[in-house]
Amino acid sequence: MLRTSPRATLPVLLTAGFTLAVDFSVLNVALPVIGRDIGLETADLQWIATSYALCAAGLTLFFGRVCDLLGRRRIFLLGMVLLGVSSLAGGLAQTAFVLLAARAAQGVATAMVTPAALSLLTTGFPEGPARDRALGLNGALMAGGFTTGAMLGGLLTDTLSWRWAFFLNVIVAVAVLAVAPRVLPKDQIRSAGVRLDLPGALLATGALVALVLGASSAGESGWTATPTWTALVTAGVLCLLFLWIESRSAQPLIALAMLRRRPTAVGNLAGALAFAAETSLVFLLTLYLQDVLGISALAAGAVFGVLGVGTVLGGLLAPRIFARVGLRRGLTFGFVVQGAATLPLVFAGPDRAWVIPLLLLVFVGGVANLVAIVGYVTTATSGLPDHEQGLATGLVTMSQQVGITLGTPVLSAVVVAGASVELLNGLHLAIAVNAGVCLAAALLVRLGLRA
Repeated sequence: MLRTSPRATLPVLLTAGFTLAVDFSVLNVALPVIGRDIGLETADLQWIATSYALCAAGLTLFFGRVCDLLGRRRIFLLGMVLLGVSSLAGGLAQTAFVLLAARAAQGVATAMVTPAALSLLTTGFPEGPARDRALGLNGALMAGGFTTGAMLGGLLTDTLSWRWAFFLNVIVAVAVLAVAPRVLPKDQIRSAGVRLDLPGALLATGALVALVLGASSAGESGWTATPTWTALVTAGVLCLLFLWIESRSAQPLIALAMLRRRPTAVGNLAGALAFAAETSLVFLLTLYLQDVLGISALAAGAVFGVLGVGTVLGGLLAPRIFARVGLRRGLTFGFVVQGAATLPLVFAGPDRAWVIPLLLLVFVGGVANLVAIVGYVTTATSGLPDHEQGLATGLVTMSQQVGITLGTPVLSAVVVAGASVELLNGLHLAIAVNAGVCLAAALLVRLGLRA
């Protein structure tokens, strides 16, 4: 007997989301070992992450719209099949080409599954406390997945093999595919007269791919390098062309009226800032802990484990905060607390005694960050009909990817600019900018959303 209640679908969707979050970071620690095993030069190791990010970010908006037109359940299941097949290929890869192709296919699977799963959540639960709780659990597990990925990657590499980072995905994909068809609701396919805006989809994908390439190049070669500014200018031009095409299309990929909605526009911008601030802070603290304090990678990982615990708690607390003070105030509160927890790190010194207050500040900041993340997802998807939830969650996912992609290279450039005397000076400047981003996001939400 099929069970299609929201409570039955929730574990399946959360499991898929957690697995994809782990994929973002699970191979980072293992990159040097992977390079030796498959013959990938050190300078090319970043493509293991970049090939994944290009497809995950570039195609998420496209597949978000496809979910609305062809069915969320169908795209979710196809994405999980692709995740299982590509992960098996990655685990068995003996050459760099096969491994990079597998990572790109995993990125495509992420672009399919993430908006499909998120739109199944938003359409399965009515707006209000029930949806907030579901999104809170989803945000908590996704944030926990990023942290778990970093620790799990190191553990698997040391005890078994980096290949098990791929093989575990195969096991999860098979388990999800065994259960999902029984519990996911059947698709409500839209009318035959509705078609996909292919020119808009190609331009949006091209703009996002160029943006990711530009950010990746900035992290490797700097912001003034020719590949960097060429890619970023290309992204800007394609974005303008996309808006021009959408304004004239009979059935646009994104109805510009949706982008003019304050909750959608402000929510997505706030989400990009939330992810940019948190992921870049992890990068800055990694440099501080290992290069300034001389702490081992394992001990640094334990610090980020504390951050992971904080983010999980934040995801669980977020629905209660929104129920008590409202979405606008709760979202503002999350950004203010995150900025306030980040700002004292500007004064962090070279003494290891700073580790104790750092743990407390990172924990509080993690709680606040997840409150902000759950709040932005709720804001950006509220007030929209079910047949637009795939696109809305595609925009939410795109904001996440853009924030993750841009945050680290931007603040890396700030570190370089401020480290003319010593690294710690550059880190102090970048951390101050990071806190400023959080407070600016709070101001944006406060002024941009109506009471």
